[in-house]
Amino acid sequence: MTAERTAELGTADADAARPGTLTLDHRPGRWIANWDAENKEQWEAAGRSIARRNLNWSIFAEFLGFVVWQLWSIVVVQLPSAGFKFSTNEIFWLISMPSLVGATLRIPYTFMVPRFGGRNWTIVSALLLLLPTIGLGLCVANPETPFGVMLFVAALAGFGGGNFASSMANITFFYPAREKGWALGLNAAGGNLGAAIAQLAVPIAITLLAAGTVNLPVAGFMWVPLILLAAFGAWKYMNNLTSAKGDVAGSLAALKEPHLWVMALLYIGTFGSFIGFAGVFPKLIKDYFPAFSSISVGAVALSLAFLGPLVGSLARPYGGRLADRMGGARMTVTAFAAMTVITLTMIWTLPLKNFWLFLFLFLLLFTASGFGNGATYRMIPVIFATSSRAARSGASTVATQRLASSALGLISAIGAYGGFVIPQVLNASNTASGSYTSAFYGFVGAYILMLVVCWFCYIRNATRNAMGHV
Repeated sequence: MTAERTAELGTADADAARPGTLTLDHRPGRWIANWDAENKEQWEAAGRSIARRNLNWSIFAEFLGFVVWQLWSIVVVQLPSAGFKFSTNEIFWLISMPSLVGATLRIPYTFMVPRFGGRNWTIVSALLLLLPTIGLGLCVANPETPFGVMLFVAALAGFGGGNFASSMANITFFYPAREKGWALGLNAAGGNLGAAIAQLAVPIAITLLAAGTVNLPVAGFMWVPLILLAAFGAWKYMNNLTSAKGDVAGSLAALKEPHLWVMALLYIGTFGSFIGFAGVFPKLIKDYFPAFSSISVGAVALSLAFLGPLVGSLARPYGGRLADRMGGARMTVTAFAAMTVITLTMIWTLPLKNFWLFLFLFLLLFTASGFGNGATYRMIPVIFATSSRAARSGASTVATQRLASSALGLISAIGAYGGFVIPQVLNASNTASGSYTSAFYGFVGAYILMLVVCWFCYIRNATRNAMGHV
């Protein structure tokens, strides 16, 4: 064996498995064969450290994906001060286009890991983020940039939204079932935090040393070094698994399950609300309370919009933990009830024109959506294991796990369309009436509908069908 080959294996990765374990076979291109996360001896001997290293770099790459996905939500509120003259309708299209593209890309991205390898696709998907970041930096530098070009570059930011699906699919293959929930929760929460960090860092960066104006191209260029670091880290430290197999048949089978469509609707209400409101929150603050759109702190400007996605991201894993205790369906119903009450309170208190009350209520709304995210995501594998058509017909545990895995990817893609729907509904309400109030009442109606659907499908007959802890 060559010195280069020995170095590539690394001390931890090359440890021989203890007697009775399946020895990992490290191949060129950082491929690993014979991976079996359910084999406890292999897992303890070498698997855990390999999985943790891949998870760390996956979180970092996905974090940057969410950053890029949310860049335009921050940039659009700064366009007028940079000399751009776009209509409100055009602004909302710039906000919502990344979510439309990102949600659509989540479906093919799910199958990229089995096709190319998790490490290889992480490198590619990270480098693809250079297109929207550099493109943004170039097009916002010139106020004469046509709207069509701006919209195209905003669409490229959808690459960041697609990263979630491939990242979650990749980590699923690395972890055993007993630790999968925690690993996926960390991966998801780490990614979601990208939305908050982007909304915190960009306003500071574009005003730093800008002498009272904005240096808008920095909003894109500042992420280029980190993207290159993520691609390098994936190339240097991540692995591909030969055991990561695509499951197109499983996805087609999952599409025939009624529970997939029910859970997709619920996930639009939870995650769709999180990503949709994260995108429009800076715009809503500027429209309702322009004096608070940007708060001067020394020589830089700070937007408090970042607090929304921050609390929503932090609430997500706790939503999953509470769902383990009280049942995902009950937790989801509670989340929708809270979102209904909070949204109504926000509508009825808007005439007070109190920014701090508005901010507090929106932070509660983000928190409730975060709890709902964790709860609905926790429901999916349980439902497919106990109540799907396959489970009722006596399918094996392996078969129902395949269905659940495929369903998770498809539901995450469908739910992400909420990031497109919410800005467009707000835009339609503003165009029709000059106010966002009708849109918020529409969201209330949707939350009530989803609450009823969740109660009817998963709680109403809980005692009779043993689904009370779904």
